[in-house]
Amino acid sequence: MNPAKRQEMFERFRAANPKPVTELEYTTPFELLIAVLLSAQATDVGVNKATRKLYPVANTPQAILDLGEEELKTYIQTIGLYKTKAKNVIATCRMLIELHGGEVPEDREALEALPGVGRKTANVVLNTAFGHPTMAVDTHIFRVSNRTGLAPGKNVDIVEQKLLKFVPKEFLLDAHHWLILHGRYTCKARKPECWNCMQIDLCDFRGKTPAPESA
Repeated sequence: MNPAKRQEMFERFRAANPKPVTELEYTTPFELLIAVLLSAQATDVGVNKATRKLYPVANTPQAILDLGEEELKTYIQTIGLYKTKAKNVIATCRMLIELHGGEVPEDREALEALPGVGRKTANVVLNTAFGHPTMAVDTHIFRVSNRTGLAPGKNVDIVEQKLLKFVPKEFLLDAHHWLILHGRYTCKARKPECWNCMQIDLCDFRGKTPAPESA
């Protein structure tokens, strides 16, 4: 995919959805951090169901610490890997209080030092909570980047670096959300809805799927 096509791709994303947002529900950087921690190998819908019950009861590091690991599990037990996630959330809350005054740090190194927080989670928090032009490459973004030819790469790190290089700067802040939504609802893993795609003429994917035949 050449620079002109990339520019056009993001022009179209912006025209269709000028202010894209994450589908995770949150009101503070801390709520976002915990939601992203819980979202690994889980759906945003599943995480939102859990946090809608949890956050009215505990939505600060101290409140979740006061809740305790066992009680926290009862709120998130519908989410995959909930036992490990509960342990990480408690440890993260403790570290936020001890090292950061209970606030979520606006710093990659400090974020990645938190239990259960890797590069992808740090990128989501920096981008969504603090407005940094970071690129969190999840399974949807990895697939869309490779399938369309936007930023092909063998692993998430290569794709991340290529996206940061190839996405026109004016679109970098929102690119993460557009690409996730595109992968989730149109450029799906098993059967992409190419017939319903605004980017079909720009996309390098050779196996474009035809529209399903109506009954």
